[in-house]
Amino acid sequence: MAGRTEGKVAFITGAARGQGRSHAIALAREGADIIAIDVCKQLDNVPFPMSTPEDLDETRSLVEKEGGKIITGEVDVRDFDGLKAIVDRGVEQFGRLDIVVANAGIGNSGAALVDMDEVLWRDMIDVNLTGVWLTAKASIEHIVAGGRGGSIVLTSSVGGLKAYPNVGHYVAAKHGVVGVMRTLAVELAHHKIRVNSVHPTQVNTPMVMNDATFRMFRPDLENPTREDFAPLSQMAHMLPVPWVESEDISNAVLFLASEESRFITGLTLPIDAGSLLK
Repeated sequence: MAGRTEGKVAFITGAARGQGRSHAIALAREGADIIAIDVCKQLDNVPFPMSTPEDLDETRSLVEKEGGKIITGEVDVRDFDGLKAIVDRGVEQFGRLDIVVANAGIGNSGAALVDMDEVLWRDMIDVNLTGVWLTAKASIEHIVAGGRGGSIVLTSSVGGLKAYPNVGHYVAAKHGVVGVMRTLAVELAHHKIRVNSVHPTQVNTPMVMNDATFRMFRPDLENPTREDFAPLSQMAHMLPVPWVESEDISNAVLFLASEESRFITGLTLPIDAGSLLK
């Protein structure tokens, strides 16, 4: 069904590559204009290469190829003033805001909670939980002002619904996202603003497909590869796949952003190949 976000404006964080880029393309393809941000620099304690300004430029080009208009900015989701400034600028240019996709997140080194470094904990919570809240906070007044309702989609994880060892900081942040989602769904319902969360399993993006992940899953190997990681990853799923693609998550985001889900709010939607059944 074409045009599911026709005439709407979406604010997407973590849009330089991976899931965020895929969401921007999917929503633009269906008619939305896009406000897209990413940090576009390497953060401390993140053990894989992060996005670059060139990545965000590529997202801009891909959205424009779909016929969408786009504003981009290099903003850290921990920076409320930066978030508000680009949302305000986007609304000034496009005239409205209807959709928010709080997608930005990080992964970093893990350990049992009793042994975890405090800096690793704080960085994870600050980006993956507080950054989600700040993204919503910077956006809500514009959706309310439009008087048309809207949709906010928060990216959590299967780790937001299930515990895993040695990544307790990530599990805590992603469980916290569910709490933010459910609270906003209650607080914003009278404005006809729906709030839901998506819960991916491993996704074929740079955040997962990197040496740090491979070593975490295959500590028995000196230099594990993607091929070494695949069978261990597949063991987490009921369906016979090792991971899903960004487009699979974008399909869920598009559904939640569209009028097809107009009476769905407070939902935790797994895209997990059956991981939560294990």
